[in-house]
Parts: sequence; C-alpha cells; structure tokens
Amino acid sequence: MTTYWAEHAWLDTHVEPGVALDVTADGRIGAVRKGVEAPPPGAVVLRGLTLPGLANAHSHAFHRALRSTVQVGSGTFWTWREVMYQVAAKLDPDTYYTLARAVYAEMTLAGITAVGEFHYLHHAPGGTPYANPNAMGEALIAAARDAGLRITLLDTAYLSSGFGAAPDHHQLRFSDGTADAWAERASALKAGDGVRIGAAVHSVRAVPAGQLGTVAAWAQERDAPLHVHLSEQTGENDACRAAHGCTPARLLSDHGVLGPRTTGVHNTHLTAGDIALIGDSGTGTCMCPTTERDLADGIGPAADLQRRGSTLSLGSDSHAVIDLLEEARAMELNERLRTRTRGHWTAAALLRAATADGHAALGWDDAGALEAGLHADFTTIALDSVRTTGVLPRLGAEAAVFAATASDVRHTVVGGRHVVRDGAHELVPDVPSALEEAIAALRE
Repeated sequence: MTTYWAEHAWLDTHVEPGVALDVTADGRIGAVRKGVEAPPPGAVVLRGLTLPGLANAHSHAFHRALRSTVQVGSGTFWTWREVMYQVAAKLDPDTYYTLARAVYAEMTLAGITAVGEFHYLHHAPGGTPYANPNAMGEALIAAARDAGLRITLLDTAYLSSGFGAAPDHHQLRFSDGTADAWAERASALKAGDGVRIGAAVHSVRAVPAGQLGTVAAWAQERDAPLHVHLSEQTGENDACRAAHGCTPARLLSDHGVLGPRTTGVHNTHLTAGDIALIGDSGTGTCMCPTTERDLADGIGPAADLQRRGSTLSLGSDSHAVIDLLEEARAMELNERLRTRTRGHWTAAALLRAATADGHAALGWDDAGALEAGLHADFTTIALDSVRTTGVLPRLGAEAAVFAATASDVRHTVVGGRHVVRDGAHELVPDVPSALEEAIAALRE
C-alpha cells in the first residue's frame, strides 16, 4: 500500500483539505480518507490541488509536429490539411513511436492520464501494408506505455477521399480498401494493461455510407467506444447533402453509428434536428476548442447538446497546445462570446468533462474520479504559482479552470505510479529535447 497525501483534493463537488489516498498494489484507490490534517508517516506529499487525472478524448499525435508551421500566414482547414499530409508521409513505425512517446510525455506533464488516439495512419506510403499490418498502431501503444499514459487506440476507418471517391495519393496509407478489411486488421489489435481498443469512423466523407454499419457493428460486438469527426466543416455538410440529401448526423443515425458508446468529435455545424438526434441517442460530444479556433472552424453548440442529453468531453486534437485546463476554460469562454452571457458551466462541471466524462468516452469507466475502487490516476495543480497564488483553497477548482495552465501541473500519478514528480517526467527525462529531436527528424 502506498499513501499519497493531498494538501487539497477536488472530490467532484467541492475541495476538501487534507485527503489521504491509499493506493493498492494493483494501482487502484483503496481508500479516500478525509480530515487528515498532516501527511501520515511515509506518505507521498502532494502540495496544491489534486484532481482526478485528465482525459484527452481526442488526439492525433503526429499533428504535434505541425505546431507553429501551420500558424504562418492565412488559409483554411483545407490548406492546413495539405501541410498535415506532408508530415504524415514521412512517418514510419520507428519515427512514429519516437514522436508519440514525446507527445504523450508532454501530455502527462499537463496532467493528462489517458488519451484517445484517433489513429488512421495505418500503412506505408502508397498504401502497402507493413509486414505487421498494425505496426503503426502498436507503435502508438508502446509510446503511451513508455510515457506512463493510458491509451484508448481508436483505430480509424478511412476509405475514401470523399463520398465514395477513391483515396488520393496522400490518403492511400490511411485506407484498408473496405470496411471489412479494416475490421479484419483492427481485430488483431490487443488490449492490455493500460490499453483499450476502440473504433472510429473518420468522417462521413471518408467512409462510404454503405460501409458505416460495418464499423458500428464491430464496435457494438466488442462494447467498444466508437468516435467520429462530425460536422466539423460547413463544406462537409454541404457535400453530404449533395451526396445523400441529408446532414452527416442524419446519415450516421440512419446507419446505426449514433448511440451511447459513440462520441461525435467537434459537432460544430449542427441543425436543431441534428442536436436532437445526437442528444436523444445518448451520443457524446468531444469539444476541442483550441483546435476549432486555430482552424477557424467555428463554435459548436455544446450547451444545447448537453441540455439535449449529450455528455461532453474534451480533446486537444491537433495539439496547437496541449492543455486540458485551457480546453475546459475555452468551452465556457467561447459560449460567453457566442451568447454574451456568463456562467454556462460551473468549474465542477467543466472538470467533470475533463475527467470522469472524458474517461467514460474512452471506455475507462473505472477511472476519472478520486473514489475507492477506481484507478489511482490523479494530478496536482500548484496553488502558489503566479497564476494561482492568492486563491482561497476552497475555490481551487475555479482557479484550476479559469486561471491555471498546464505549466502549473506539479505531479501526475497513473495507476499509483508517480509519472511526473515536481514538474519533472520520471520516464522521459528531457521532454523538450525528445520533442525537438523527433520533430526535427521529420524535416530532414
């Protein structure tokens, strides 16, 4: 048994001072003891505010190599995509592992303990499978393990350049040809300690309508999470109406993709009918505000979706920044700008999106809260940095969401293992150098 003593801990509804977290040998919380005014003998001391580990519900690890490059000049999502393709073309299993390990280490430094990796970079350039058809996905799994992070690998079906058209030359390495071939390859992926396997439909553009049901059935048979980029761009909606006479949400609903295990990523440009389809089916919504604003995508109707029944989670997506506290803050502040009113979500509600609800969207229902029996995954935010000092400890949740940044993370614990200690990564000693070297290799 290891005991962590939290100076202050967020217990879902409030901040509690002096909380001892007893961790069992299998990496779960054995007990949560309140009113422990001083660290017990031998306890690991966590000064600041301890939260459940943050869940990054939507990641494309290799997009981290685009940071700053895609901020030069102007353009659109579609011009950004061309730069993304150039980076994707340079990756192989070894360079993907090296980059992803550094990116996942950056995530743990930001308090993230679980990631949903929306993975579509499957094959060698030109579309030829590697000798191990899942070499790229397994590289991501290994990278997460070696960075100390839980991963849900959302293996993604990406079969078309747009509504049945063949993949273009950039996209050949994304495609398995058919949904049946995708399912056969994805079925060989193995879950394990800290690893879960889910599925994804890249978008209604990239999976022909007649094959959507195959992906949905694969996920249903395994009770696995299913994610999909949904109505991220108005151009996608227009093309879907031209091809099928309906919105993407309606198309997904008609083919059995929506439902309680499914999360729509972005859900930006929705009709009232779309919101009803998503909410009434229990489909979740993953908002990625820093990417949505970086790509000028727009502000999605998160509040309306939640009111209709869609559970909210958060993701860093293209990694313009990796900071789940900023994603939570941005969701509220975006809604304030859109409506010119304040207070759409409490700090507690935003933290739940970043913790318990994000984990649930990734199939980790046994993580995301400081409760006995759950995985011992938590992170500690400093309450004495230049951003947070002077805050009343009982308002620590408000400070975390509305003032703190990833730079204020002092500790990250995953499965009871201290992965980040006093702001330093225990498994990847020099994360900036690891990132620099991995990204520089893709420029050669």
